[in-house]
Amino acid sequence: MGSIRDCYDNSMMESFWATMQLELLDSRTWHTRAELANAIFEWIECWYNPTRRHSSIGMLSPVDYEAAHTPPDHDH
Repeated sequence: MGSIRDCYDNSMMESFWATMQLELLDSRTWHTRAELANAIFEWIECWYNPTRRHSSIGMLSPVDYEAAHTPPDHDH
């Protein structure tokens, strides 16, 4: 991340938490911790990581970025 005393130390995580707060946590009332934990896992693993477009990788999803930048497997 950033260096010591750098104002950008937490900017990426703060952006992530703000996005999750807006798009998931504030979207409904959670009745149990397990329900919330499952929703957070699903949001991160099924949407945020694989399909959400990220500005740091040219507005591609991580799946699309990896497909575009990973050489094909030539093992026959």
